[in-house]
Amino acid sequence: MAVGGGLAELAARAREAARTGYWARLVPLFIALAVLTHLPSFARSVWSPDEGYLATQARMLAGGGVLYDTVVDRKPPLLPWLYEAMFGVFGSLSLWPLRVAAIGAHTLTACLLASVARGRWGNRAGAAAGALYLLVSIGLSPEDAQAATFEVFMLPATAAAFWFASRRGWGAAGAATAVALLTKQTGGAVLLPVLFVLGREVRRGRATWAAALPSLLFGFGLPIAVIAVGTGPKNFFFWVVSGSSTYASLDGSWLTMLARMSGNAGILASAALGLLVPLALGFLRRSARRDAWKAAREDADLWVWLGASWLGVITGFHFYGHYYLQLIPPLVLLGVGAVARGAARWKPVAVYSAVASGVFAVLGFAWPNQPLEHAVQVAGTVTRDTTPSETVLVWGMHPEMYWLSDRRPATRYLTAGLLTNYSGGKNPKDVGVQQGVQDSWATFEKEMEKRLPEVVVDDSGSAPYRPADIAPIEQLLQEHYTRVGKDGTAVIYRLRGSASPPQQAASGRTP
Repeated sequence: MAVGGGLAELAARAREAARTGYWARLVPLFIALAVLTHLPSFARSVWSPDEGYLATQARMLAGGGVLYDTVVDRKPPLLPWLYEAMFGVFGSLSLWPLRVAAIGAHTLTACLLASVARGRWGNRAGAAAGALYLLVSIGLSPEDAQAATFEVFMLPATAAAFWFASRRGWGAAGAATAVALLTKQTGGAVLLPVLFVLGREVRRGRATWAAALPSLLFGFGLPIAVIAVGTGPKNFFFWVVSGSSTYASLDGSWLTMLARMSGNAGILASAALGLLVPLALGFLRRSARRDAWKAAREDADLWVWLGASWLGVITGFHFYGHYYLQLIPPLVLLGVGAVARGAARWKPVAVYSAVASGVFAVLGFAWPNQPLEHAVQVAGTVTRDTTPSETVLVWGMHPEMYWLSDRRPATRYLTAGLLTNYSGGKNPKDVGVQQGVQDSWATFEKEMEKRLPEVVVDDSGSAPYRPADIAPIEQLLQEHYTRVGKDGTAVIYRLRGSASPPQQAASGRTP
């Protein structure tokens, strides 16, 4: 089925939903539940450095920056463009519009999962799948679950790709997969279950490779090709594909990797225990019966989806908590399927999930915010000690300082990680000038030759990218800057010969 056919079916189902009233009752419930579970997201100005990076990128793009040229990151373009569009409509002083959009993304994901479950196991299973997804979606550390970042906006596209494939809408499934990949690279992993479903439909005689595969590949390839051409094929390929080779490696600390992997898996398991227990019981109770294999075959596409999502989690071997969000949709469907087959009763599953979600919501309001307080404090100092026309270099891993201070970055490299390959868990021997993004130091030097920033914030502390270990930064500070103060662990330098401006009012943002 082509893209048009898949969209036509979606429109027909929407009309049918309005007529029967099932979705008219369910969607408002999902919206209310999504708002309730994600209320903590509005409690802070910034939850994570990813939000700060995206917000700073959006301002640079709005100011005439060019993506993958003067504005860079190792990520696809859709979310930076969404941030830019939101800032254009609502202003760039707050991320609340993005938090609302994130709630919308969660609601859409819940609706798609509900539709899949309803088609397999009936109306109750559909309602349960959507509701349980929303309850479990905050089952990680709050900075991972409440932030408006890549995985959140990737999930509706991955769920849509699976939904279309389940209904033989191959072109639309390919297009949805492309949207997922263009939001974050690991979103493309959903192509594996989509291909699995296609192969199963071919074996059952409901589709042919000759008709379906070209439609799938066309739907997948066209959006990627259009955006690659629009942003420049060479730059697009470098920043979205090849430029991440040093970042995604096994060269980090294995102890840190294993601790982060098991810790975040354990947190998510505690939130999803209401689904994991029925899933385990379903295997145990059916282990000696024929329907065990029948159920496994029926859910094979869901298991492939879960496995593909796990590949997305382990890609790069960093195991950050927000990576685990992509496990939740297939996990919810597998658990709902187990309950629908009688492995457990709905009530205890719902009660446990609701209580666990409540605990995570409370944690969202009570979570320690020292990193944000530090960023806000330093940003306030930068705002007071600079004018809007002056530029700033933050040498660290907190690009939100640029956004919070409302000052222009002096470089396209918004974190020290792009110039040194630093990230959490990296061995110090794998961090340095030679490990940075290809040609990044040559570009950085040209930026500094063109215009030196009036203020440099050294936020490296004792990290392996501190100026003492990075010769170009140490030389830059020694030749051109004078230390003028310290704000917590951040050391602030001012360009020699640059007059300090009169103190100004702080930006007014609060943690």
